[in-house]
Amino acid sequence: MQAVTHAAVAVLVQADGQVLMGRRPEGKAWAGWWEFPGGKVEKGEVPYDALVRELHEELGIQVVTAYPWLTRQFDYPEKTVKLHFFMVRAWQGEPYGKEGQQLLWQHPHAVSVAPVLPANAPIIKALQLPSLYATTHFTAQGEAVFFERLSTSLNNGLGLIQIDEPQLDAPTLELFASKVISLAHTYGTKVLIHGDIALALKLAADGVHLRADQLMALTARPALAWSATTCHNTTELAHASQLGVDFVVVSPSVSSQFQPNAQVFDWDAFAQVVEGNVIPVFASGGLKIKNLEHAWQLGAHGIAITTEDL
Repeated sequence: MQAVTHAAVAVLVQADGQVLMGRRPEGKAWAGWWEFPGGKVEKGEVPYDALVRELHEELGIQVVTAYPWLTRQFDYPEKTVKLHFFMVRAWQGEPYGKEGQQLLWQHPHAVSVAPVLPANAPIIKALQLPSLYATTHFTAQGEAVFFERLSTSLNNGLGLIQIDEPQLDAPTLELFASKVISLAHTYGTKVLIHGDIALALKLAADGVHLRADQLMALTARPALAWSATTCHNTTELAHASQLGVDFVVVSPSVSSQFQPNAQVFDWDAFAQVVEGNVIPVFASGGLKIKNLEHAWQLGAHGIAITTEDL
């Protein structure tokens, strides 16, 4: 078994969602292939320190805000690399190729550069996920209010929706889901159906959101473009990663010391579950948009909220 080389990798994100990619210069291994900026973690460094150093050396910028994101291991013929990805959301200076490398901003939905290093293919798909994952709350709002608010949210850029309405009977759910999908797709928004693979396929939804028990019973991921699941512990998270699920929702909670019967989100437990996560994780459990920044700091891709809270 060959030794593992650790590397810090940066996903520089502009306000419009574009990310920076660089073409490896001649003279380096995999010359001509495109990748995200970054480099080897040197002895005595932690990944964040390596990230800051590499971005200054490669791009001439100073990191202002960077959050841990994904950790993925990839076996190249010549070595095994453990990649520590960071979302870099603020920096000082204008990136340029200090090592002579070509740089281009790319939208994750329409990457035009090629070839891309093999380890980065799942990263590009993960970057197509927005930071907010909205679950429908139709029965609490009523049809008129729900669709009015949904239209406003879609117009404001809502990019990912889960349909979860356990109170509806099957025919009503199918009709409701069909209307949501039709409306959402006019905005390019992805829609996942909770717990029903057959319905997702029937309605040409973008994917399915599995319950944890459904996840643990599967030996292969569903045959849909996008698949997600809810995880409660590291065992479920590991199985989701093994199946190649695209993202997971984690919602640890504890009893409030002030209100023993109330449940509040447990950030410490969340941090333990997602540390070193391989696939994007959304935090969920009574959260609001104001909690997004803190979730990022702990390694989350984003947060899951209800459409009522948008």
